[in-house]
Amino acid sequence: MASNGTSFERLALLASDTARAQEAHDALLSQGDWVPLDQADAVVVLGGDGFMLQTLHAMLDAGRVIPAFGMNLGTVGFLMNRYDRRAAIATRVNKARHWTISPLRVEAVTQDGETHVMSAINEISLLRETRQTAKIEVTVGDRVRIRELVCDGVLVATPAGSTAYNLSANGPILPLDSKMLALTPISPFRPRRWKGAILPDRMKIILRVLDPAKRPVAAVADQKELRDIAEVRLEIAQDSALTLLFDPGQSLEERIVAEQFITA
Repeated sequence: MASNGTSFERLALLASDTARAQEAHDALLSQGDWVPLDQADAVVVLGGDGFMLQTLHAMLDAGRVIPAFGMNLGTVGFLMNRYDRRAAIATRVNKARHWTISPLRVEAVTQDGETHVMSAINEISLLRETRQTAKIEVTVGDRVRIRELVCDGVLVATPAGSTAYNLSANGPILPLDSKMLALTPISPFRPRRWKGAILPDRMKIILRVLDPAKRPVAAVADQKELRDIAEVRLEIAQDSALTLLFDPGQSLEERIVAEQFITA
């Protein structure tokens, strides 16, 4: 949901390791009295979408989440604003629109019985580890919907992540406020005609790996990978909301809508 900004007095500045981001970091140091991340009201993130996801995950892991204003010094920059060293960054942050997104809470059980809890802001993907196709049982809302999905993999994407890997796998683009999830197969073999599903985000999803010894499967939650998965249980983490800040007229919602009209 979008809302008008709140006044942020203490800002932190983070940059990825790329030369462009480090140069921008040095250029912005003189613009204000930056504070450490654990003392800030909001954070300015310099880099690409990957570094933004890394920053958001670090805040989730630390248990202290503050609004993030990204400036694109990467490739796509879907989660970022335009980089402009001439504009006063504190002014931009305080005039920014707020967009709240909720990540997926993922419980991944490995073949040795260990349970790992992860967050997925964009998507959780199950991917075959070898040349053998994966076989996965799909349960949605306490009912088995597909007893045996034979595929290279399957993913569940949030609206914020629906234009990333999900779109490349021919999944649907979801409006940011749709309260839906995209369940998308990756190179499905059987059922051959199944193209995926759009699900209410209140529904729990269980993906169980069939014949895991012969057909091992890895789980990838954004940038974190676990191998030799037996089962993945996931649902929206309503208590772990994240706030992204965008310049007026440059919201994430508009980018998701615009992505559907790209013809070249």
